[in-house]
Amino acid sequence: MSELYQLDVSALATKLAAREVSSVEVTQALLDRAQANADLGAYLALDPEVSLAQARAADARLDSGERTPLLGVPIAHKDLFVTKDFPTTAGSKMLENYRSPFDATVVAKLAAAGAVTLGKLNCDEFAMGSGNDNSAYGPALNPWDKTRVPGGSSGGSSAAVAARLAPAATGTDTGGSIRQPASFTGITGIKPTYGRCSRYGMVAYASSLDQAGPMARSARDCALLLSAMAGPDLDRDSTSLDRPAEDYAAALGLPLSPEATATQPLKGLRIGLPQEFFGAGCAPDVLAAVHAALAEYEKLGATLVDISLPRTELAIPAYYIIAPAEASSNLSRFDGVKFGHRAEKYADLTDMYKKSRSEGFGEEVQRRILTGAYVLSHGYYDAYYLKAQQIRRLIAQDFQSAFTQCDLIAGPVAPSVAWKIGAKSDDPVAAYLADIYTLPASLSGLPGMSVPAGFGADGMPVGLQLIGNYFQESQLLGAAHHFQCATDWHQRAPKEFA
Repeated sequence: MSELYQLDVSALATKLAAREVSSVEVTQALLDRAQANADLGAYLALDPEVSLAQARAADARLDSGERTPLLGVPIAHKDLFVTKDFPTTAGSKMLENYRSPFDATVVAKLAAAGAVTLGKLNCDEFAMGSGNDNSAYGPALNPWDKTRVPGGSSGGSSAAVAARLAPAATGTDTGGSIRQPASFTGITGIKPTYGRCSRYGMVAYASSLDQAGPMARSARDCALLLSAMAGPDLDRDSTSLDRPAEDYAAALGLPLSPEATATQPLKGLRIGLPQEFFGAGCAPDVLAAVHAALAEYEKLGATLVDISLPRTELAIPAYYIIAPAEASSNLSRFDGVKFGHRAEKYADLTDMYKKSRSEGFGEEVQRRILTGAYVLSHGYYDAYYLKAQQIRRLIAQDFQSAFTQCDLIAGPVAPSVAWKIGAKSDDPVAAYLADIYTLPASLSGLPGMSVPAGFGADGMPVGLQLIGNYFQESQLLGAAHHFQCATDWHQRAPKEFA
């Protein structure tokens, strides 16, 4: 049934529940498609035997009368989540062929909900990158134009969903790594409030920033996945929030304001537009798509409000001090002693450390480790790291001030559409600057998402970023859902993969 790949999560769940199709059939069709499009570089690991065994177990549950929203639906996981049935590399030679003895909490939660794992997806090494071209196993390609990046670090996830190799995928977002690749490939992705999803079993990059989230074709599909992924994990993740999981899909149909009507479902919703997000640094084609999307929101009844996030430009220097500092600490465990790559020849213990880490880590990871070690060193901690943390607090305060004037904040996800593979490889700072619109929400721990909003230069997708206040995922998903009911940008597929 070759048309199965065209179905999204919601449609597959409906057909599976009605027993019009089996999980084994869907899983096999998607595995065949993934193998036929291996040149896209989206997957790092497939194991048909494992996936089909999970599908058969899901079919047995369905045949017994069990019905849950994700039961039997195949999805794929970013290779930053440890899995006992698939290798976990974090896109690095340091962890080549590593097998975890346990599943990450997010993986386990989705499995308990009945989701079938198709495989593991490509990503920038240890989630450090904006294009997926920092993967030690080669770049993932953008399905809309294979000469361009799919975004990063969750580039394999975005490429797989956009190319219909998987109906949905997990991603992680440290500074924009769900939202930016979703924007670059024309899919939907949401980073929930920091702590909503457990970080247990997610290979750490920057612990105070890393957050898991779903990537799919629509807000409805993201809501289904997030409902299963989120929830407290207090015994295993000290940063997990003690807040019960919510049924985000059920909340999609609820009005976002008492003023809502059938023709204007967003009436009464105030959307803030930060002046700093709409300046000369954003490409005209991106701004045109974003403004067109905002005009659609006005038709749906929303009110646009001009606001300011005055410390936006400080987000990049603050982030690229805090994140590398935490990375230098988190990645110190990869020394060739207990697990990970170990050099074959070395003179003594110190030499083993040096050679193992030099051989195992790629250039960008080494750059960030060195930067982090520097800003944490004696004499520089106060001047750099402490100052960056103070700026982080001020950025969070800017958001809280803005939310007194609006309910949601909107703007571009990135200053441009996806760039050519390798275009920023020789200038890492240029890649860092591309995160200007996603970093502020990450530093503040706020939920944010990317919603397909049209196309820019060369027919490349453009995403609209929506940012909510803490714990307002339902509001974000609802606003995105109503937009997607009125537009079809999220249903567009790359011609080669339609």
